[in-house]
Amino acid sequence: MYSQLFVRFAVATAFLSAVADRLGFWGPPGSVNASWGNWANFVAYSNQLNFFVPASVGTLLAIGATVLEVLLAFLLLVGFRTRFAALLSGILLTAFALTMTLSFGIKVTFNYSVWVGASACFLLGGYKVFPFSIDAYLEKHRRK
Repeated sequence: MYSQLFVRFAVATAFLSAVADRLGFWGPPGSVNASWGNWANFVAYSNQLNFFVPASVGTLLAIGATVLEVLLAFLLLVGFRTRFAALLSGILLTAFALTMTLSFGIKVTFNYSVWVGASACFLLGGYKVFPFSIDAYLEKHRRK
């Protein structure tokens, strides 16, 4: 029961931390806690990952990934549409892992535990009941 909550929070905070980094909240580029440090560096990285599309499409993919990460993090934190959010998070992380593998090799996916995160999301998506969630609250009140 608590493991579901832990996975939800772990994935959500990982998504939010990545977004915070690309917006500069973890420090400027080159600082200890920053991987990208700003939006421009993140878009450049995203375009390296998505080498198979034009840079303009790569920028749209970077925006899309960021929006999805924020939305999915919110859904997982509050536990709304939890199963859907978990499965979509697993798909998103698998897409990240595959593009990282194609672009930089499989080792980098292990460094960032992308496969572990995707697997955790798919396991979470296999549950039907989510205690400590808005989903559980809504289900409880539907029965009345």
